[in-house]
Amino acid sequence: MTAGELAIVVATVLCALGFAALVVVLLSVLRALRELRTTVESLQRDTTPLLIELRSSVTEARHDLDRFDRVLGSAEAISGAVGGASRVASAALSTPVIKTVALATGTSRAARRLRRRA
Repeated sequence: MTAGELAIVVATVLCALGFAALVVVLLSVLRALRELRTTVESLQRDTTPLLIELRSSVTEARHDLDRFDRVLGSAEAISGAVGGASRVASAALSTPVIKTVALATGTSRAARRLRRRA
């Protein structure tokens, strides 16, 4: 056997060993991928009901928020109406009340003066 033939045999053996190592690594990767697939399927089975419940909760929260928005709008409208009514009542009643108080005060002063003279 010559040096060239020996080099070819050594190279072939090294290639065979490299190929065997590559097969072992690929089998290990395949096993890891199968475990990963199993884990993902399990995770999907576990999370699907949670996602359905989350969607229903979000929908319910959206409806509650819409209802709260309507209630808040009604409260603002009522507040505005009450404020307007109080301004109208104040404007309508303040002048007669002031005149009535002034008349009562004037009448009481006149009565006191008449009593002093008498």
